[in-house]
Amino acid sequence: MDERLEAFKKLLDIMDELRAKCPWDKIQTFDSLRHLTIEETYELADAIVLNDNDEIKKELGDLLLHIVFYSKIASENKDFSITDVINSINQKLIQRHPHIYSNTKADTDEQVKTNWEKIKLKEGRKSVLSGVPVALPSIVKAYRIQDKARGAGFDWENTDQVWEKVLEEMAELRKEIETQSDINKIEGEFGDLLFALINYSRFIKVNPDTALERTNNKFINRFKYLEEHAQKDGKLLHDMTLKEMDVYWDESKKIYK
Repeated sequence: MDERLEAFKKLLDIMDELRAKCPWDKIQTFDSLRHLTIEETYELADAIVLNDNDEIKKELGDLLLHIVFYSKIASENKDFSITDVINSINQKLIQRHPHIYSNTKADTDEQVKTNWEKIKLKEGRKSVLSGVPVALPSIVKAYRIQDKARGAGFDWENTDQVWEKVLEEMAELRKEIETQSDINKIEGEFGDLLFALINYSRFIKVNPDTALERTNNKFINRFKYLEEHAQKDGKLLHDMTLKEMDVYWDESKKIYK
C-alpha cells in the first residue's frame, strides 16, 4: 500500500477508536470544535510567518485531524463521510482547472484567476464577492475583496495609479483631522486609507496581513529586549524617559531587523 494511504488509514482508524472510547472525543460536536479549529488555523498562520517548518508540520497535522473529526461526526449522523469530502474537493479542482483537465487556455496565474471566478458564477454564485467569508479579519477580507474584484476585471491599470490613490486618501484623512471633523468622518477616511494601502500591497506583491504580522513580531521582540535589558540595569520603564528607552531600542534594532 502507498505509504500516504497507509498513514491516512491509520489516522482514520485512530479517530474511530477515540470517538468510541475517549470521554472527551465522544462528546464533541461541530459547534464545540469550531473555535478550536479557528485557533488551530491561527497557530498554523503564526508558524508560517515565523517560517518554522517543524511547527508548520505539526499544525497541518492538527488541522487534518479536525477535518477527519468533522467528517467522523457527520458520518455518524448519516450526513456525509470523509470519502464524500475528498470526492467533493476532487470534483471541484477538476471543474475549476479546465486549462488542465479540458481545452480552456490559461497561460498565466491571472488568466487562471479570471477563469476561476467565471466558473464560480456559472455554478450559481450571484456575486464574485459572495465567496469572501464575512468573519474574515478585516485586513484579510479587504485583500480578498480586491483580489476577487480583480478576477472580474475591476482593478487599477498600474501601480502608479494605486499609489496616487493612497496619497489622495492620506490627504483626505489629514484634512478631516486638521479641521477637527466628526470622528465618524475621520474613521471613514482612515478606513479608506487602509483599503488603498492594502490595494497597493497587491500591486507590489506583498501580502498585507503577513507584512503586518511580521512587523508585530519584530516590535514584540524589540520591546521585550528593552524591558529585559532595562531590568538588568536596575531600571523600571515607568521611571525612564523616552530618550533613555531609545538607547535600548536602538540596540534591539541591530538584533531584530
